[in-house]
Amino acid sequence: MTNTANTANTANTANTANTANTANTANTANSLQGTTLVVGGNGKTGRRVTEKLLGQGRPVRVGSRSGEPAPFDWNEPATWGPALEGVDRVYMTYYPDLAFPGAAEQIGAFSQVAVAAGARRLVLLSGRGEEAARLSEEKLKASGADWTVVRASWFNQNFDESFFLEPVLAGEIALPTSDAVEPFIDADDIADVVVAALSDDRHIGRTYELSGPRLLSFSDVAAELSKATGREISYIPVSKEDYRAVLRENDLPEEFADLFTLILDGRNAHLVRGVEEVLGRPPKDFADFAREAAATGVWDV
Repeated sequence: MTNTANTANTANTANTANTANTANTANTANSLQGTTLVVGGNGKTGRRVTEKLLGQGRPVRVGSRSGEPAPFDWNEPATWGPALEGVDRVYMTYYPDLAFPGAAEQIGAFSQVAVAAGARRLVLLSGRGEEAARLSEEKLKASGADWTVVRASWFNQNFDESFFLEPVLAGEIALPTSDAVEPFIDADDIADVVVAALSDDRHIGRTYELSGPRLLSFSDVAAELSKATGREISYIPVSKEDYRAVLRENDLPEEFADLFTLILDGRNAHLVRGVEEVLGRPPKDFADFAREAAATGVWDV
């Protein structure tokens, strides 16, 4: 998508509705105008969406709790209005998760504020298999926005940028789940889909489910990481109570134990074609992610 958006032929391809690349270009005159607010712009997908939009020469405002560069806090509605000034579209990620209590109310309230401020194009990152997140999606749809929902599977980048970086470095990944399979998705693929949704009117009113190209158990993940790093990395199932203790020790919400147990029960043990549908190409395989991440030295010990 970024390649077509940056070529001189964009104006000629944007009207060709039958090509796979068209879905990845800004085919409306106003798609390249206005500022995009990226809520959670320092996160795994938000950072990538920001980089891709800037690479297309599009103005971006990063909203984050740190206040850099624009203060934005889901728990502080007073920060919403200033962050939305001059904005015509928004990519929304919610911390800690849409399945947490209060998320739907905040998503609904913010969506209404955004639409009233002139930011009608709203793209929401949601989760596959999270029934509690569906209420947030419905609140978005009821706001009057031109909405798109992107439901993603577990991120590959959970293993090199967040939750499981330290466990990988320690050589042991522990989770409160049986060895169910999950179609891990790469954050770059998610970001490409989000940028397409922000850019192309044909994605308005659509819900896309994204997965990677292969179902992997956490034992499979450990094997792929072992191969990429040259070290032995194992997967250890633990009880939910033991995992709660681990979360407390790392200052993370204990509710993640319930969430992980819920969504890793096999409900997402099937592949979907959202990436291919939007981008016209296959998603990245976990093995390719692991090899590329290992080459950066992030897992060196």
